[in-house]
Amino acid sequence: MVTSPELDRTTVLRESAAAEGHLARICFKTGPPTRTGVEIEWTLHDAADPARPVDGERLRAALGRHSPRTLDRASPAAPLPHGGTVTVEPGGQLEISTAPSPSIGTLIGATDGDIAALRSLLHAAGLVLGQSGIDPHRAPRPVVETPRYRAMRHVFDRRGPAGRTMMYSTAGLQVCVDAGEPEQLTARWAAVHEVGPPLLAAFATARRHAGRRTGWASARMAAWYAIDPARTRPVWTPQTAAVDPVSAWTGYVLTAPLLCLRADGADWTPPPGVTFADWLDGALPRPPTTDDLDYHVSTLFPPVRPRGYLELRYLDTQPGRGWTVPLAVLAALLADPATVASARTVAGPVAHRWHSAAREGLRDGALAVAAADLFDLALAGLPRLDLPTALHDDIDRAVRRRRDAAGRSHR
Repeated sequence: MVTSPELDRTTVLRESAAAEGHLARICFKTGPPTRTGVEIEWTLHDAADPARPVDGERLRAALGRHSPRTLDRASPAAPLPHGGTVTVEPGGQLEISTAPSPSIGTLIGATDGDIAALRSLLHAAGLVLGQSGIDPHRAPRPVVETPRYRAMRHVFDRRGPAGRTMMYSTAGLQVCVDAGEPEQLTARWAAVHEVGPPLLAAFATARRHAGRRTGWASARMAAWYAIDPARTRPVWTPQTAAVDPVSAWTGYVLTAPLLCLRADGADWTPPPGVTFADWLDGALPRPPTTDDLDYHVSTLFPPVRPRGYLELRYLDTQPGRGWTVPLAVLAALLADPATVASARTVAGPVAHRWHSAAREGLRDGALAVAAADLFDLALAGLPRLDLPTALHDDIDRAVRRRRDAAGRSHR
């Protein structure tokens, strides 16, 4: 692993070694794996007519002082009562991002409180949160426009309509976990990728979009797959398992084309095909800085993205309180090195089946078997999360239902 001295955000980068050092320092912060966070997105709907468009002004009025500044430049962007922050995605999807917590029970309690507060604000405005990973009622349409979002749309449009579907219609559940101690990093990095396909299949909720069946268990992930493999494919694969995480991520980052090139004006669209490596080599009028590199990383969307912690991006939004179940499953599977090793043994044979997971869900028999076995591992590890009794029992029942459903699907 390449290390780097402390770099401020304006440090000019002139070679790939400096970029790798910065990425190692910023994206893979090692230490005891104790904290977990969650980011939950929802599509947003009129309570009386879920197919009716919701414009930005109505949303701004509903959120009030919690509106993000992308929606209202004068907003204080106040956090919700339990500390969660609200963001609005380009299609008007809402997201709550929590602070990391060393306790899954505390995390769930705080997030429940913030979701209740958000629902109350929306209810007063005649709005409700969606229940699935893609808008089942409406075609993609923009709600929030910024230079970043316009540049994204322009670049994605070069490859077809999937970019607009992703930007304006999808909603995901992101679970954020510590990278772990240096000696744990490689195994945890591999494990969160390997369990991805069976858990994506088991928690897929995105079959209908814009009033029709899509033919995908997760049309949300289908949209991601169709955008640009250079920025959405997995970083870790069984074929690249021998590459250390920092080197794998550095290669991914440097070879990905630029999505946005920040400028003083409203047009941030980059020249076609210019990668960050090209920028380092002098392809643009000025050299990049560490801040440019950090911003470029924010435009990459693999199923697992290292951000100091590991951001697991492959789950669809779940209905109601269903988000607590995959959160607890992942926390239990990653609770100790022995369980991580067991999860890798179970999921390793299907670690490459991302496309089938999104297309077929648990109709893929191999994924269904792996999901059922992962749920058994999670049930065994659930007591180690030290959840309040009622919450433990609720999640235990929900995981058992998921395990039984996975078992039935492959008979």
